[in-house]
Amino acid sequence: MSPARRRTTLALLAIAVGGFAIGTTEFVTMGLLPQIADGTDVDIATAGHYVSAYALGVVVGAPLIAVAAARVPRKGLLMALMAFFAVAHLAIVAADTYPTVMAARFLAGLPHGAFFGIGSVVAASLVSHERRTAAVAAILGGLGVANVVGVPLATLLGQRFSWHLPYVLVGAVAVVTVVAVAVFLPHQPPSGQESMRAEVGALRRPQVWLALLIGVVGFGGMFAMYSFITPTMTELAGLDERYIPWVLAAYGVGMVTGMVLSGRVANRFGVLRGIVVALGMIAVLLAVFGTAVQVLWLAVLMVFVLGLLPSIVVPLLQTRLMDVAHEGQSLAAALNHSTLNTANALGAWLGSLVLAAGWGYGAPSLVGAGLAVLGVGVALLSAGLERRTRRDVAPAPLVGAGVTRATR
Repeated sequence: MSPARRRTTLALLAIAVGGFAIGTTEFVTMGLLPQIADGTDVDIATAGHYVSAYALGVVVGAPLIAVAAARVPRKGLLMALMAFFAVAHLAIVAADTYPTVMAARFLAGLPHGAFFGIGSVVAASLVSHERRTAAVAAILGGLGVANVVGVPLATLLGQRFSWHLPYVLVGAVAVVTVVAVAVFLPHQPPSGQESMRAEVGALRRPQVWLALLIGVVGFGGMFAMYSFITPTMTELAGLDERYIPWVLAAYGVGMVTGMVLSGRVANRFGVLRGIVVALGMIAVLLAVFGTAVQVLWLAVLMVFVLGLLPSIVVPLLQTRLMDVAHEGQSLAAALNHSTLNTANALGAWLGSLVLAAGWGYGAPSLVGAGLAVLGVGVALLSAGLERRTRRDVAPAPLVGAGVTRATR
């Protein structure tokens, strides 16, 4: 490996460590939902609000930080975001009531979208144009590794000791990320094109809004089911709670596999077509999940696939947004995670509604299937609009061009 390639790899790895911390905190709440519910004296459906609180923090923080810090050097911004993330997690030690945990999770979510958004732009700038999706997938791979190692281990520690402990450990990993970014990431000054006006100007583009909507409804389906994965596996699959970390690990292995495949899918099918195909497969998976999960080995297999398919889509959506946003890439890339966490909040909320209505743990996956179908519809609408735009701007053929060819 050449020195330049090694430096790029280490820089991407530094950002991915932050992704590992973020992925662990985002998904460990779902694995520890019964323990957190008991610890804060609420029921499971109400404890689902902790998932939504973090997601809402991402939704609020991503656009505000991306716009306000448009001209801040990216390396320093990434370090500041992860430092805030660390403090928010270390502070959760004092949270033991519903209001305090809701506040702590909201604050912890604020840097999430901006970190991944800015990190994706930085990652894409470090490699060639054709390797953009692979570079974005590499830093998002921290999410996958978190679900293979971080989430199962944190869940196990939370079950055996205290549900506070995993969040404290995440804070420690965030501190490591600050140091790694400081050491390995090259200086990242603004390109000179960034400004609040340029970033916000991206929101005038219909394709940006369509890409964001794909994330909201398409991923809302996955979160409607996965937010309640622990009680679903124990109640429908009959799995003992102590084996839940292994189920979460299967999801994480699926995520890592999806991240690895994402770049290949983009090169083979194209970004938008890959999104359509993967969302369609997610819809089918969720439609049968509630029934299939009652067979234990099949349930674990489907959890693996549930991790794989969305993880193919995330880098594709990230690349799509950067392509259609033009001069507003930082905001658009951050908004991708804002919308994905809107999907998180929406999915967890809709899932809690059907559970509170007494429809059983098979119902959230059916809600998810419907949302995934809506995501496919939005992606197809985006593709149709893009084809129409290309036809409208295509140059007219030169008069006499056909005659010239014929006479040659």
